[in-house]
Amino acid sequence: MHDEAWLELVPRGGADLAVVMMHGRGRSPEEMRDLAERLDLPRVRYVFPAASGASWYPKGFLTPVEENEPHLSAALNHYERVVGALMAEGFVPDRIVLGGFSQGACLTAEFLARSPRRYAGALVFTGGLIGPPGTDWPVRPELDGMPVLLTTSEVDEWVPPSRVHETSRWLQRCGALVELRIFETRPHVVDDEELAAARNLIERTRHEGGRAR
Repeated sequence: MHDEAWLELVPRGGADLAVVMMHGRGRSPEEMRDLAERLDLPRVRYVFPAASGASWYPKGFLTPVEENEPHLSAALNHYERVVGALMAEGFVPDRIVLGGFSQGACLTAEFLARSPRRYAGALVFTGGLIGPPGTDWPVRPELDGMPVLLTTSEVDEWVPPSRVHETSRWLQRCGALVELRIFETRPHVVDDEELAAARNLIERTRHEGGRAR
């Protein structure tokens, strides 16, 4: 079982937007909280889910999917419960931004593929869709018009640019509005440029009522 980690920066009553931030393998909700603090956005209800053993699934995201089961399905079910809890608080999907870093970003991309809704946006920091080369993900028209920030680095040791490009093409086929940033030498972190782009996406979707224009 994964842990619920509701480390609030803003209580529900003071927020008009919710952001889910999934941590990476071997990382923690506290690291995601640090990213939220660096975003420095008002009136946002952040949620920082915690993976049991600090890992959402055991193997790499490019391995055959069955090798990551049943952990992957359990993690995706946990993601659905987190989103469901936010909806029970009164946040409709287009007031919820999904996000994550590294393994958490991969989980976020896969969640969009398997449980598509028209969310306010997605922040896929150094991640991509889950599955071996040759995987065919179905087009999800529910994602039409949804803004997505998608990043990695040319030298990233965990997330190859080829899968991030593949994820970008899939999102575009779904009608999502993709902002793709692939850095030349950035290490396996979320840097200030990515956070600035994320901040702009969140503020834009807030002002536009969750609908990109």
